[in-house]
Amino acid sequence: MKYIELLKNIKEPIFSIQDLKLMGYKIIPSQLSSYSKKGQIIKLKNGLYLIADKKNFAIKENIALKIYEPSYISLEWALHYYGLIPEMVYNITSISTKATRKFKNNFGIFIYRKIKKELFWGYKKEEKNGQIYLIAEPEKALLDYIYFNLSKIKNDIDIEELRLNSAIIKKLNIKKLKEYALLFKNKRINEIISKICLH
Repeated sequence: MKYIELLKNIKEPIFSIQDLKLMGYKIIPSQLSSYSKKGQIIKLKNGLYLIADKKNFAIKENIALKIYEPSYISLEWALHYYGLIPEMVYNITSISTKATRKFKNNFGIFIYRKIKKELFWGYKKEEKNGQIYLIAEPEKALLDYIYFNLSKIKNDIDIEELRLNSAIIKKLNIKKLKEYALLFKNKRINEIISKICLH
């Protein structure tokens, strides 16, 4: 498989070894390694690559989805995206039903936190530059964050220290937020959400 052939046949910026096999190519790992060393392709993780000529079309959100599936963006990244927290967030944080993992490549650090299958919901499909990614609804992103940080939120001062944007909280679907909170089946989460909504 020549590089020019790869460019011609791979329509998306990101491709996997499995994609090449499905297209009928016989994969020689040393060939992909050679393309990577020449800077023609960029390794995102073992078996997953991005065509260097198309890197300007690639978006981190889509990379996050492709690196570890099933997953959806949530936690700090989503909270910042919706304006719920003021801090800049540089690493994409996602939720998955698979084991907690962290991947590092040219595009940054991608963090995945494991959640129970029964709590893997509350996300939506978005599109940017023609590429798909999944991101938590703002209500679910907030609940995911509380769920994973429950041990650190012991009192009202801890809630204050979350530095949540009260103006954005007021714009959330509070009915949905409280209904979603009930699905976590955790009394403490319900109490925290009630206090957040009162601020």
